[in-house]
Amino acid sequence: MIIVGLGSPFGHDPSAALLVDGEVIAATEEERFVRQKHAPGLLPIQALRFCLEKAGLRPEAVTHVAFPWSRQAYNRCRWGTIRRTLSRPDYVARVLFRGGKSERMMRDHVQKTLREVGIDPRKVSLHFVEHHLAHAASAYHLSGFQESAIMTVDAAGEFTSTLFGEGKGGKILVRKEIVVPDSLGVFYTVMTDYLGFERDDGEYKVMGMAPYGDPARCDLSRYIRWDRETFRLNEQHFRPPRTRRYQPDRWFSKEMVEHLGPPRNGDSLDEPYIHVAAASQRTLEEVTLTLLESYLSDALKKYEGHLCFAGGCALNVSLNRRLIEHPLVKRLFVQPAANDAGAPLGAATYVAAELGQKIKPMGHVYLGPSYSNEEIREHLRDREIKTTYHDNIEEVSATLLSQGKILAWFQGAMEFGPRALGNRSILAHPAIKGIADDINERIKYRERWRPFCPSLLPEYAEEILGVDHPSPYMTFSFKVRESWKNKIPEVVHVDGTLRPQIVDPRTNPRFYTLLKKFHEKTDLPVLLNTSLNRRGEPMVCSPQDATTLFYGSGLEYLVMGNYLIKK
Repeated sequence: MIIVGLGSPFGHDPSAALLVDGEVIAATEEERFVRQKHAPGLLPIQALRFCLEKAGLRPEAVTHVAFPWSRQAYNRCRWGTIRRTLSRPDYVARVLFRGGKSERMMRDHVQKTLREVGIDPRKVSLHFVEHHLAHAASAYHLSGFQESAIMTVDAAGEFTSTLFGEGKGGKILVRKEIVVPDSLGVFYTVMTDYLGFERDDGEYKVMGMAPYGDPARCDLSRYIRWDRETFRLNEQHFRPPRTRRYQPDRWFSKEMVEHLGPPRNGDSLDEPYIHVAAASQRTLEEVTLTLLESYLSDALKKYEGHLCFAGGCALNVSLNRRLIEHPLVKRLFVQPAANDAGAPLGAATYVAAELGQKIKPMGHVYLGPSYSNEEIREHLRDREIKTTYHDNIEEVSATLLSQGKILAWFQGAMEFGPRALGNRSILAHPAIKGIADDINERIKYRERWRPFCPSLLPEYAEEILGVDHPSPYMTFSFKVRESWKNKIPEVVHVDGTLRPQIVDPRTNPRFYTLLKKFHEKTDLPVLLNTSLNRRGEPMVCSPQDATTLFYGSGLEYLVMGNYLIKK
């Protein structure tokens, strides 16, 4: 059975995924092909075309199509939202009457996408899956857990913003839903907007800024309150009517500016903004943990502490560290494309499970385009780029890295999700003082205070992290053992944490070999690893993307396949 997942329904992060007999064969984001971050307003046409090509399938082979939005969920949940927003009759009217229009738009998007790649919409079964069930499925079905507690947190899908449930035997049982305007995702996004970062993109910057501040120095209680059962967002300050907004295109109120001060501008770390970031992060963590205990304590005890987590907030690695540290949680699985880009994948697994298929756990995220040495050589020849070929490219690259050189590393299939995991990466020595600043200033062109991540050998993971929790996808942060802080300072954040990728030799043998050879030369089983892109751009996809970035930045070395290019 061949199932395609398509999305996103909310105008950003369109993507496509393809399952064959319960196994994920391909998954990728449209932004990587169109070279526009988040691909706003676009359909996942090129992403779907690639998925079919990777699987070697003709369009007519597709039998089922899944989409992560449901009119049924819209109709069921809208009454909760209406009860919470009776003071805004204009909003209530939109909620009451836009369901049909939304459904027609979603259906049109799917059908247009299918037609563009040669699939006749009349000859496939189209399944609309509740958005948060798609998120939940993307984590649960791919985790490898037979039984698990499940949590999803994002801005909103249909109307649901937060879901607590459990998975057993491939089925998902919903225990509790919280609907907008009460939304932790909206809360964090609006604080992101106030702090001068782009909404739906800069939330991870707030997370990175938070450790520089003191949450006790910023009181956010007028904006959000919570108890053991739910939380309540003050909708007068979060996406208020335009007449109450600070500016028409900003999502926070004039009163918030009067209370907290002018919105932040620029790239520096200033007060009071670092304290606002710290308080925002602390609030997200405390509300999530409180509700987790209320709705999932018994499930966590029953299912050996297994927790599956998805939705945009599941990419908050500091929150994930708090979850892992919770005594009820023994194993946390976060679907690596936990944001809306991963919802089509979850919609597909949900349909597969409903049709009786057994889903194969996610073993890796190398699900995007790949390029052979021959294809790389042809591109280099077309662009008249001088290069050298090396059978021992891992040895050559490890030597350069051990000498303090910064290396662009382009190998194998592109990663699905926002993290570079050794195939579309910029690599560097983690112990050379100032090398992270160098990457930020002349290659990535981003804020100096932003942290970088380590990729590390599995043999040393517990020694460095102090725990044996899996971390293959850079979705968690951990406290670093004191003995390692000074050994790898360029990948340790100001709060003494790092966000690691523990490299699996089975899924990425070339990157593992590179790490081994670097370890032999430096006695360090760690490399600094950041995504191969510049600020505001998607991760590179093709050799063309890689060489364009290489010659448009301060990079001096680029490795593609077995080829080394240097300026």
